[in-house]
Amino acid sequence: MKYISTRSKIKPISSAEAILRGLAADGGLFVPEKIPKVTLEELDGFRGKTYEQLSAWLLGKYLTDYTEDELGECAELAYNWFDVTARVPVAILIQDMKNPVAPVGNMELWHGPTSAFKDVALQMLPHLMRMALKKVDETKTILILVATSGDTGKAALAGFADVPQTKIMVFYPDGGVSKIQRLQMITQAGSNVNVTAVKGNFDDAQNGVKKIFGDKTIRKELDKLGVKLSSANSINWGRLVPQIVYYFAGYLELVKAEQIKLGDQIIISVPTGNFGNILAAYYALRMGLPVKKLICASNINNVLTEFFATGVYNRNRKFFKTITPSMDILISSNLERLLYHETGGDFRQVSKYMAELNSNGRYVIDKDLKARLDKIFHAEYVTEDETKLFIQRVYGSFKYLLDTHSAVSIAALSKYRNKTKDLTPVLSASTASPYKFTSSVLEALELPIDGLDDFAQINLLNKKTSSKVPKNLAVLNTAQVLHNNVCDKDEMPQRVLDFAAQ
Repeated sequence: MKYISTRSKIKPISSAEAILRGLAADGGLFVPEKIPKVTLEELDGFRGKTYEQLSAWLLGKYLTDYTEDELGECAELAYNWFDVTARVPVAILIQDMKNPVAPVGNMELWHGPTSAFKDVALQMLPHLMRMALKKVDETKTILILVATSGDTGKAALAGFADVPQTKIMVFYPDGGVSKIQRLQMITQAGSNVNVTAVKGNFDDAQNGVKKIFGDKTIRKELDKLGVKLSSANSINWGRLVPQIVYYFAGYLELVKAEQIKLGDQIIISVPTGNFGNILAAYYALRMGLPVKKLICASNINNVLTEFFATGVYNRNRKFFKTITPSMDILISSNLERLLYHETGGDFRQVSKYMAELNSNGRYVIDKDLKARLDKIFHAEYVTEDETKLFIQRVYGSFKYLLDTHSAVSIAALSKYRNKTKDLTPVLSASTASPYKFTSSVLEALELPIDGLDDFAQINLLNKKTSSKVPKNLAVLNTAQVLHNNVCDKDEMPQRVLDFAAQ
């Protein structure tokens, strides 16, 4: 399998090269030349097998320059950190409490070392990258550059800390992540680690990182230092491809729980901001997973909802800081990959869309493309009050706690069902532990938090619900703060050069 750019006709490269580069030289994203297929018979063969086995097999269809043993090793090293055997267990919920209907499986993607779904990919990526360095005989240090809206940063830091021949630098929006997310990042140890807050929002941080990748002068300076840039955001194919696996695993969990039969269609609902998580579900659909519809769930930064409804992508709007900070994004980078595939690989058109977005802050797709997207996607956005309402409803009915982002997914699903009366079984992506957003969850449950710090809130939520506190969060109150860096967005390039020179 070779990889090409979404924006121009480049010489195809191996998956190892694509993973190390992160972003194509033309600013485009790497995509596979074709999407491999999986039969139901093949999938049936993985019933009863481990998540690691399924992961190695599915990744082998995309990363063909890695051996089966190498991918098996990567999977074992990535997921032995997880605190449940199933790795991504599925809790069965019923959406309509008064009139029980088709099941909703809440796929818990947060049992890794940082209690967020990003762990599934970012525990795998460092090992894929480590092997890739050997495959291409790379001797330079790889500097992983990350912009985060909350969860990616800590997951990447945890994955790359002290990994040989790598450095990692994470930029996050100052004041734009939860207190727990911030503590997770600024207490990260590692000789190759840097964490810096950016004065601005996530899009400022993400745009800054993209500009650094495209700046030839910076690349020349880094080259003199023996350093090459790469990414751990979902713009990196090595970050995105492991996420495809858990949709197949979640489907098999529904079969195992006797909620569906093999071959039955499901709906997948995903809370999304940068579009990577739901794009992984799209790849699973294209590979052959029986998916009827993908529900794109957004918060009040509803640029994606408007795009799927109108065909107009318009980032020129007010930006809101919400109780779902990982979704506070106005530029959904991975949408570019979807446009590439659904235009039949028309890189000229995709490049035009991206140029218009960069210069005007908007672009408009044609009616044929919108019609194709309509067959696959349904988009909804959810308000702050609706998010809290669904945390309250689900806990009241099932004694099951959702975090804010996971509640957005369930609420969007409810809106879809109310509009369509579609009772197809659902797999909903649950992206974080409720303990990462404790204050909002407590407020949703109408429990008083006045005067309580973050750790007192964690204790209160634990006491009132008897739910398990993730170990990595419980120890944060005694962890040493190691990173107090703050910069303006215009200072980001120099900060990168300074860190690279250390």
